[in-house]
Amino acid sequence: MKAELKDIVSKSILTPGVGQLDDFTHSLNPYAGCTFACSYCYVRQLPISLYREEEWGTWVDIKTNAAELLRQELAKARKKGPVTIFMASSTDPYQPLEHETKLTRSLLEVMLELPPDFLHVQTRSPLVKRDIDLLKQFGDHVRVSMTIETDKEDIRKAFAPTAPPIPARMQALREIKEAGITTQASLSPLLPCSKEFPEKLRPIADRVTIDDFWMGDGSGGKRTERLGIYDIYKRTGMEKWYSPTAYKVVLKMMQEQIGDEAEVMLSKDGFTPIPEKRDAGIGENLTFF
Repeated sequence: MKAELKDIVSKSILTPGVGQLDDFTHSLNPYAGCTFACSYCYVRQLPISLYREEEWGTWVDIKTNAAELLRQELAKARKKGPVTIFMASSTDPYQPLEHETKLTRSLLEVMLELPPDFLHVQTRSPLVKRDIDLLKQFGDHVRVSMTIETDKEDIRKAFAPTAPPIPARMQALREIKEAGITTQASLSPLLPCSKEFPEKLRPIADRVTIDDFWMGDGSGGKRTERLGIYDIYKRTGMEKWYSPTAYKVVLKMMQEQIGDEAEVMLSKDGFTPIPEKRDAGIGENLTFF
C-alpha cells in the first residue's frame, strides 16, 4: 500500500534528550512517521501514532523546513555548551522517501557547517551508505548505528516484512566501516538469532549493542505487550525467546566470541556518546537455529 506523504512546516527540529536518550543533549527527527512499519516499534504506542487516524506505517510527514530550523537551533545550542545529537529517535532518517527528498542529507550538510560535538545516526536502511562522503567529514565525532535485530531473514520477515533485508544492512555497515567511520550493530530489539551471529558482525561493527523489549521500550515491556508481539513469537515457534532474560545468552555469546575486537554494550549504555561498560549475568539456555 502506498504511504500518504505530507509536507509540513515544523515549529522546531531539535528536541531535548530525555528518558533513554538523556545522555544526549538533543534528538533530531527529519520526518514524523515511518514506512518501515516494524511490528514491534514502540512509537506505535506513542501519541504521535495513537492520535492519528491512519495506521502506523501508512503515513509520513516531511519536515520541509528542517534544514533551515536546524541551522538556527544548532547555532543557539552550541552557544550554551556541548551538543550531542541522536538522529533519529522516532523515525528512520533513511526510510525510502529519503531517496527523493534528501532531507536527511541536507541536515548532515548543516551539521558540517555547525558541527555538533557528537552525532549518532540510527537507521535500519542501507541508504545511509549514500552519505558516506559527508559522514567521513565528521571524523571521530560520528557513529553510524545499523539496527540488525537478527541474522535470520525468516525472522526478519515475520516481525518486519517491509524493512530492508538483513544481508543488505550488513553489507552497508561493512562499506561504512571500510570508509573509516565508526560503526555499531544495534541488536535492538533482539530477536531470535543463530550461533553464527557474532562472527557475522565481527568484520562490520566496532561496537555491538543489545537491547530488548523489556529494557528498551520505555515501559518495562508493557508497550510491546500491547502490540501483540508474543503472537508472532508463537507463530514462529520461538516462544522461549520472549523473555526478559533471553538477552543474557546472546550477550555472553557476543562477549566471548567478538568482545576482544568490538565493544559489546547493553541497552542505554550502548547508545551514549561516551558509554561505560557494565557487567551482566548469564541467563537461561536458548535453542539457536
